[in-house]
Amino acid sequence: MSTRTQTQKRFRAAAEQRDLATLEELFTPDARLYSPVKFRPFEGRPMIMGVLGVLMRVFEDFRYVGEFTGTAERGATGEDADSAVLIFRATVDGKEIHGMDLFSFDENGLITELTVMVRPHSAVVTLGQAVLTGLVEDGLVPAPAPGT
Repeated sequence: MSTRTQTQKRFRAAAEQRDLATLEELFTPDARLYSPVKFRPFEGRPMIMGVLGVLMRVFEDFRYVGEFTGTAERGATGEDADSAVLIFRATVDGKEIHGMDLFSFDENGLITELTVMVRPHSAVVTLGQAVLTGLVEDGLVPAPAPGT
């Protein structure tokens, strides 16, 4: 089994078990998380772990329902990289979410990029509000200015 495959399987099991300590081991220190609700990526392992911690609190009934592997262009470098996709379902504030996590891996099998896609739009809005609230509560981002 390749190191990428091992990382993918470990990520899936840790996410489903809400095991942040194991998830943290799977990312490079300078990894990026591309979110469906933020234009710029979350950068670095500490920030990614903060986001994943918030997601674990706001996702209800989170489960992976499919997976694919192959290669894809890595956003930061434009090079092809080993990649994997995990398809998930969850609920946030009563809204059903369909989503996918797209992973890029380095030569050691660690995650360099995680891109999260979510549908439908109403779920994206609900998820964005829930994640922002959690990030503010955890002191990871400043509270938005009134009226924004």
